Amino acid sequence: MLLFSRRPFPSPRLPIRRLLRCRCTYSPASSAPYHESFARRMALAGIHPHHRIAVGVSGGPDSMALCVLAAAWKKAAEGGSGRKSEDKGSVATGFVEGLLGVVVDHGLRLESALEAQLVRARVHAMGVTCEIATCEWPNGRPNLGHLQEAAREMRYQKLLDICIKQQIGVLLIAHHSDDQAELFVLRLSRNSGVLGLAGTAFVSQLFAPNLKYDGHNFCRYGILLVRPMLEFSKNDMYKICQGSNHLWVEDPTNNSMQYARNRIRASLRCLSPDGAFRSELQKLIYACRLTRVCVSNACNMAIKQSVTITEYGYAIIDLKKLDPQNVDDLCLSQYLACVLQFVSQRHRPIRGRATRLFMDYIRNTPCKGALTVAGCYICTFPRSKSTKILVCCSADLLESFSGEMSYKCSYEEQPPPVPEIDHVALEARLYSNQFLQCSSIPFLSHESSTDVLNRAKDLNIIGDFSLEKLLNLQTEEHQKFIRTTEHKYEEQYLEKTSFPDVKVLCLWPGETCHFMSRFLITWNTLEAVPNGICSYDSQKGICQHCAVNQDGSLAVRHMFDTDWLFLAEVSRIDSVEENQNVSKVSSEKLKDDELLNHSNYLQLSATKALEVLRSIPASARRTLPVLTNSQGDILSIPSVGFRCCPSLSIEAVFHPRVPLGGGYTSYL
Repeated sequence: MLLFSRRPFPSPRLPIRRLLRCRCTYSPASSAPYHESFARRMALAGIHPHHRIAVGVSGGPDSMALCVLAAAWKKAAEGGSGRKSEDKGSVATGFVEGLLGVVVDHGLRLESALEAQLVRARVHAMGVTCEIATCEWPNGRPNLGHLQEAAREMRYQKLLDICIKQQIGVLLIAHHSDDQAELFVLRLSRNSGVLGLAGTAFVSQLFAPNLKYDGHNFCRYGILLVRPMLEFSKNDMYKICQGSNHLWVEDPTNNSMQYARNRIRASLRCLSPDGAFRSELQKLIYACRLTRVCVSNACNMAIKQSVTITEYGYAIIDLKKLDPQNVDDLCLSQYLACVLQFVSQRHRPIRGRATRLFMDYIRNTPCKGALTVAGCYICTFPRSKSTKILVCCSADLLESFSGEMSYKCSYEEQPPPVPEIDHVALEARLYSNQFLQCSSIPFLSHESSTDVLNRAKDLNIIGDFSLEKLLNLQTEEHQKFIRTTEHKYEEQYLEKTSFPDVKVLCLWPGETCHFMSRFLITWNTLEAVPNGICSYDSQKGICQHCAVNQDGSLAVRHMFDTDWLFLAEVSRIDSVEENQNVSKVSSEKLKDDELLNHSNYLQLSATKALEVLRSIPASARRTLPVLTNSQGDILSIPSVGFRCCPSLSIEAVFHPRVPLGGGYTSYL
């Protein structure tokens, strides 16, 4: 069980940006419960001391306390031994094996670099190897309104990059119960539902934004994000640091009332002098998290039973197997959000009005018309008599983000993914299922924040005083939120209505790109082609029939409706002259028999491609990649097997960046 109440411990008033040494006010033996609780939480997450682990370290009491517990946990498993340090300048006599601290220097303050070095020295002093990751801001410093969000995203990206480079599969973050309370009130003021009120997950999985090449295959790299301190309070963090006689840094931005979190933190501190309000709030958050785990498990099961993902990148929902009329709103909303996130290939989950529109659509049996929501086009699957739903990428999303979501894959050899992570995640899920079987789920039929609070009052999770104070906090912070975001929302709306120019991605022979975060595309030329179809030009390194760019590259774009007409026209070629017009190659350079053979090949390739295209719904064809030259001539549509010449070796494999479900979200 979570520790919902603790005796208040006054936090020291620390000067801004000053490192302080804290006195140990109690014996080291008094910290034993913290170490025992930490070890228990790590075991529940499926994490064991032999795993390679990284710790995100900011230098504050939270992350320093996490370093203390993680180091002690590993040392206890190794019998107190550590490996000898090779760093002559290190204060410590040896470093803990398989534990790495990572300090992220955001570079947003002049003194941040010096602070990062000081924090690294303190982490070294406790026997933990530590690295500094420095952030770069190519577009300049983020605006104040987006500063914390941008810094958080950059921080996690740096932590993920280092973990992948060091072949570390587990990242520990020092979020604690006070952080959860602040986040609860923050999301309450945004009118979040029960899933948002559940706060951060105990275990989740963080994926790299791009696929990595490990020397043999392209892999989706991911690490487990574990928060083992969620049952500890902020005061506990100070106690752990003091008990081990370690230093910490106070973040000066924590005192600024410009940020909503800081205002909420100050309000919560005043509301719970005896700890009663905080205890009830933690119980409420725990109940919300329990609900989220149940919903997540139900969604995963429903997805396996009723969703089909095709090799062409679109999803099919079987309404008979799903039976949406008899699925709770909360579970169905989360289910649809997972499908939308996968099809749109967005890292962030889909929230709000989008899932509500989708839910209303599929419950309106039989489904009529079509719907465009969250970058996805939704309609009934052809010839299914409204028993199946097609979900594919919308044309608007293709036009606005095709350039941003496509990138060339690096061929630098990467370390292989940590194989044991999938096993650890599986253990976590098995424990989660066992835990849910013996627990009552309180909020499955209560989605809105108001319903959650009232239901919690009825179940005696919170009392009248806590309910009143939470409603007051919600109202106060919501009013401030509305005042500060009205102009920002107007700007965001204007930005969404105007799409940037589509960027063309040029691909040279032997290169590989990840097109629209969906298809891995690579191409090359073949010198030896049978049957005399091709006339190979040794100087250009390509067949004379192929109108490749002068520099030897091809452009990659998504499919247009006119490409279907092009294939239909090519499939009806009857003469050499017509083939000349299609391929735009001068007959003076080609022999008549070669051109005839090429014409027959082109016609056969287009005919077979049309047969494949007929099995793909028209709205889903737009995501297919098309390779052209700079004049726009189509040279290949690899997903349906069309290519203008057999000397071109072109391959497109469906390999989505974000998996269906968006990754693992484990138990409490």
